[in-house]
Amino acid sequence: MTEEEYYTFIQPYEDAKEVLLARLHVLKHNLYEDLAGRPIHNIQSRMKKKKSLEDKLRKKDKEPTVMNAKDYLQDIAGVRVICYFVDDIYNLVDALKRQADLIVVRERDYIREPKPNGYRSYHVIVGIPVYCLDGMEYFPVEIQFRTMSMDFWASMEHRILYKKSARIGRDRLAAELKQYADMLVEIESRFELHSEGKQRQEQQKAI
Repeated sequence: MTEEEYYTFIQPYEDAKEVLLARLHVLKHNLYEDLAGRPIHNIQSRMKKKKSLEDKLRKKDKEPTVMNAKDYLQDIAGVRVICYFVDDIYNLVDALKRQADLIVVRERDYIREPKPNGYRSYHVIVGIPVYCLDGMEYFPVEIQFRTMSMDFWASMEHRILYKKSARIGRDRLAAELKQYADMLVEIESRFELHSEGKQRQEQQKAI
């Protein structure tokens, strides 16, 4: 894959990412009636670099070609949405699913079912319509929804374990990090008890 082929290839994925970002910004301001209760803390985005794209195809035993990238990779464009509370994540996912022109390709809930190492997040790949002069085509964008504590833990776990090569020390440290993940779940749930959204839900149940 040449540099020219790469940049031509990823352009519609870049467009799809920008379309999704615009919709997320609208939801940030309009998901809840109370402006003080906005669900999103911040949004990050990225495009897979040429080398990363080619390396992932090779791991799949595929030639690093444009056609294989289109057929076998669904995370070329990625967005990470950092929310305040778990309820915000599920509400945002539901709101996106209600948008009739979006297609849910795949979703994995690592919040209700965390990975064994303690990783928590909600992953969903959505097909975004991109309109051109000669028609429309869907392009996938991977979204990772996390709370601030989930993102903090995932970032620190990657930073700490990335260069840890000694197996014994790595296993001990991984077990310790899993304990920290469990502690953050407890802390997060205590904060959520004081959120306005949770208080409104409790008030509605009482009526």
